[in-house]
Amino acid sequence: MLLPFRAFGDVRFKWTSKELREYTVPVYGHGIIPSHYYTPPYVTAKPEIHYRKLNYKDKFLILATDGLWDLLSPERVIQLIGNHMHGQQSFDPYQLPSDKDIKLREVFEDLTKRRVSISHQPVDHNSATHLIRYALGNDHIQLSNYLRAESSRSIRDDITITIVYFNTDFIIDQFK
Repeated sequence: MLLPFRAFGDVRFKWTSKELREYTVPVYGHGIIPSHYYTPPYVTAKPEIHYRKLNYKDKFLILATDGLWDLLSPERVIQLIGNHMHGQQSFDPYQLPSDKDIKLREVFEDLTKRRVSISHQPVDHNSATHLIRYALGNDHIQLSNYLRAESSRSIRDDITITIVYFNTDFIIDQFK
């Protein structure tokens, strides 16, 4: 019953019984409080805060929803952003199919198709867009299907990304 943006909604999970009766019942009626709610609040919107002293090696900070972290590891995200900052294209390793015998000619054809599709792929000017492309599958058709899906929630989680750069040389280069 929780919505993806639960920090802004779902008051019946966050408020006490008294607050629910006082503020929501007059507007929405008694049905707003399910009968089995004995000890709300059940969810908090209080953020989890971590402190870290920055040093010269820190180049960026990534703030992202679980939709990104469910699909990419932190190490892969760092690699993708680092490569993107240096203008390098990231590649996923080629995997041989384990469920069937494959001939060398088929491997060559697969790698040729991959090389052609990568060379036609637009270079993302935005690191967050770059991350979303890789999280959803670095394939134009698959990405298009994900984004056009009528019920996208059943296919993928929402992804929100903000990247804060500490590398001033990179920031200056981006705006030239």
